[in-house]
Amino acid sequence: MDEVLVRTFADIVKVGAPIVLAAIGETITERSGVVNLSLDGSLVLSALAAFVAGISTDSVIIGILAGVSVGLAIALVVAVCSIELKLSQVAVGFVLTLLCRDLALFLGIPYRNAQVFPTTFLPIPVLKDIPVLGAIFFNQDLFTYLSFIAVIAAWWWLFRTKPGLTLRAVGERPQTAFARGVNVNALRYLYTAIGGGLVGLGGAAYTLGVLPTWSDTGVAGNGWIALAIVIFGGWYPLRVALGVYLVAGLRAIVTSVQAQVPPQVVELLNALPWLLMLLTLFIVSGPYLDRLLRVLPPRLHPLIRTVLRARPPSALGTIFEQEGRR
Repeated sequence: MDEVLVRTFADIVKVGAPIVLAAIGETITERSGVVNLSLDGSLVLSALAAFVAGISTDSVIIGILAGVSVGLAIALVVAVCSIELKLSQVAVGFVLTLLCRDLALFLGIPYRNAQVFPTTFLPIPVLKDIPVLGAIFFNQDLFTYLSFIAVIAAWWWLFRTKPGLTLRAVGERPQTAFARGVNVNALRYLYTAIGGGLVGLGGAAYTLGVLPTWSDTGVAGNGWIALAIVIFGGWYPLRVALGVYLVAGLRAIVTSVQAQVPPQVVELLNALPWLLMLLTLFIVSGPYLDRLLRVLPPRLHPLIRTVLRARPPSALGTIFEQEGRR
């Protein structure tokens, strides 16, 4: 394969890593029945925290811990407002998004494009020498590898373990789970915190890996994309990751052709990932998928249903009253 094309695919995987981490975190959170709409603001603020901590200590580990801590704290605010205060998760998420974004813009003024945190690539011996695949997947930075681990671990936990089954039960039928002795709200706290931590890790991946400097313009907006991709992926980690790489690939195409086309066309191309995402959500979230299947050959129906079917957890966004555990 052409070396330039291989490098392009490798860049797509690297650039997609922060959104993969954020989207997997939100997938875990929503599987428990909690909607964390603060993703965009959480990504921006955790990106700033990670960058400031990283350059202040010259340690990527401390930067990561700072970013994860911020994302986790914001997610816990959502959980407390929902579980304890019985407030709307959607309203709280929107408020936190705006608050965290504006706070990051204010606090980040002294650091804007001032310093660059060096990105360290970690080639994996032997695997990096595999033709094509080695250069794309095994000659990457720490955050890209963490995104791979997050996808595989989330899939395995959700669909191959008993605790994962319990997690899905909490998001689907909390009353039934509670009747079987599960502390529903405790699990919602736990998985909301884990999801928020992954969002914070995604923020750290931007300013310690992808950019790697503090610039809100490189981070803002990606939280909304992550939220949309969770729906696009049907709350399945592998599908979510593929959705992220699709968006990252479309962005790479726009970047590669923007020098050859008029500015108006560039703006239209920049909107293309959003338009395709909206179109896909329109198809998978309504009765239109069944209409699409009617015009396709029957042998393709199982594949189309597997790829496009998206049904949210039944108890998503609801408040559960635990009798005797209030």
